[in-house]
Amino acid sequence: MKKEYDFSRGERGKFYRPGVKLNIPIYLDPDVAQAVREQAKRIEASIGAVVNDWLCKDFRSRSQGRRAKVR
Repeated sequence: MKKEYDFSRGERGKFYRPGVKLNIPIYLDPDVAQAVREQAKRIEASIGAVVNDWLCKDFRSRSQGRRAKVR
């Protein structure tokens, strides 16, 4: 690394885009990825749809489990 950098011609916020949603890459273990691919093929859906469905179901079941314990 240099001791000093020249930012005199830099532009603040050049790449900032308010309201932009990021698509975060998720890396699955090979066996999990294979299971997702097989499920997606079986139900004729995208891999993303299968993963989102599984995650939503897991989150719902966890939140319902917490509510049941509190009561």
